[in-house]
Amino acid sequence: LDVARDPRWGRIEETYGEDTYLVTRMGVAAVRGFQARHAANGPIDAEHVLATAKHFTAHGTPEGGRNTAPGNYSPRVVREVFLPPFEAAVRQANIETVMASYNELDGVPSHANRWLLRDLLRGEWSFPGLVVSDYFGVAELERKHHVVADLPDAGRKALDAGVDLELPEAEGYKQFVDDMRTGKVAPAAIDQAVARMLRAKFLLGLFEHPYVDAKASQTERPADRALALRAAHEAIILLKNDGGLLPLDPKHVKTIAVIGPNAAVCRLGGYSGGPERPVSVLDGIKAKVGDRVKVLSAPGCGLTVGNRGWIDDKVELSDPADDMRLVNEAAKVAASADVNVLVLGQNEQLSREGWADNHRGDRMSLDLVGKQMELARAVLATGHPTILVLIHGSPLTIPELTRAVPAILDGFYLGEETGTAVADVLFGDVSPAGRLPVSVPRSVGTLPAYYNYKPSARRLYLSEEPGPAWPFGFGLSYTTFRYDHLALKPERIAPDGRTTVSVTVTNAGKRASDEVVQLYIHDVVSSVTRPVQELKGFQRIHLKAGESRRVDMAIGPDELAFYDGSMKRVVEPGRFEIMVGGSSAAGDLQKVNLDVVGH
Repeated sequence: LDVARDPRWGRIEETYGEDTYLVTRMGVAAVRGFQARHAANGPIDAEHVLATAKHFTAHGTPEGGRNTAPGNYSPRVVREVFLPPFEAAVRQANIETVMASYNELDGVPSHANRWLLRDLLRGEWSFPGLVVSDYFGVAELERKHHVVADLPDAGRKALDAGVDLELPEAEGYKQFVDDMRTGKVAPAAIDQAVARMLRAKFLLGLFEHPYVDAKASQTERPADRALALRAAHEAIILLKNDGGLLPLDPKHVKTIAVIGPNAAVCRLGGYSGGPERPVSVLDGIKAKVGDRVKVLSAPGCGLTVGNRGWIDDKVELSDPADDMRLVNEAAKVAASADVNVLVLGQNEQLSREGWADNHRGDRMSLDLVGKQMELARAVLATGHPTILVLIHGSPLTIPELTRAVPAILDGFYLGEETGTAVADVLFGDVSPAGRLPVSVPRSVGTLPAYYNYKPSARRLYLSEEPGPAWPFGFGLSYTTFRYDHLALKPERIAPDGRTTVSVTVTNAGKRASDEVVQLYIHDVVSSVTRPVQELKGFQRIHLKAGESRRVDMAIGPDELAFYDGSMKRVVEPGRFEIMVGGSSAAGDLQKVNLDVVGH
């Protein structure tokens, strides 16, 4: 549930993106899926698990993008940007576990933060569940933060702050029996933590049914694979398609070359298991075209030596001399093909959790590593039509390729059906409709690049081209959509009132496709500064060619409120711009005014 506003942070690949509203809605849906609860305190059946909300809080935008660095944010930013996904997980999805974060907030590490874990989480939000430490988070109160003198004191401080369970093993907590005997820890504090653990086990039915069928839980069902394919289809983002190069027509392509370090391997990202049959882009294209099209391939270059697993400490880039040999070989393959598919990006070592000085994961640069640019230039030099497919964990800065490559697909990580989904999109069986969950910067020097910035934030640097390379919410398809008849009903409401924004969306092209209708607001005049725009709603709809649909989205106090100068959540009377369209870019949005009037 981290809101990730700095793409240098290696764990951005694990998040839902840079926007608070998006992270909140995706988070609530995920918690409901994991727990499948029908009542706030109801049981969780054997097919589901307790979900854990992490990392609590402000962990996803650390100072300098360096993992676990301080979150130096004002109370207003913490309340409005970082806390809403957790509050919704507690209040709307009835999540049962919350994990304290490694970072500090206003000088207080989360594992020692009574305000965060007791006053806010348990007091204000009435959270009844279990608070767990992150791995070694209790010990780091001594080792990293230096707010205690020794491990026993770290354990006492974390317990007092509200951490019920230390993971993965007891370090600070192992002396609690002696602490109770000497009066350093009250038995009631231990009883309270144990009671919460027992409650979790009762909710899961572990005392009645302590064992599961391990073999059954590891068997992949056809429905699982179908769902993985659907998720990959819906996630692919079409960033560019000059001249309508895509989709490809296999009748007009005799030879296709699939080239790049991510062409013949299925990248899954960190913290991922191993699927039974992962499908690479090369595998997917071969399966798609069969013997109708000749498929050539070449790695083009490496990424890291041996493509070690993401969990290994050492990251060593592939040998430049070997890579240039591979570049030259790939150029020959590309020259003999009618169309080239260039599959570039990262592997799991190049954007990941950096959990120690000897296990780094964050990035100083968002450029393509190694000889990937040399490979791209060599392929483009053939003059043959080239499609770039990006598979990666963090946003990438590729200004040269943005200009030179006619068609670009972005997948981030697409799961076990990566290749099947990419092939379906390349050849037009699926029209892409994914949308960027993060803004893609032009260069690392322009960070931060998130879309919902304050009005005074973006005075241009010398020689800077304004805006990101691609904005939040952006994505093309194989058709075009028209937005008409944007309206509010009513156009004037009280601060506690509600209205509905409606728009007619028409598929004006010749192909069926999904469209993601996005709702943004802007408070025109406010007592404290507000972002230039904020996502407050979205709907994914499917339209046949020529089909129109009226889309309605509600707006009320939850969408309009903010924390005023006294840190009270209010809806102030005044004018709000209501914007609806296909991305956060101004040119993709239509506007209508909403007036909030006092009683």
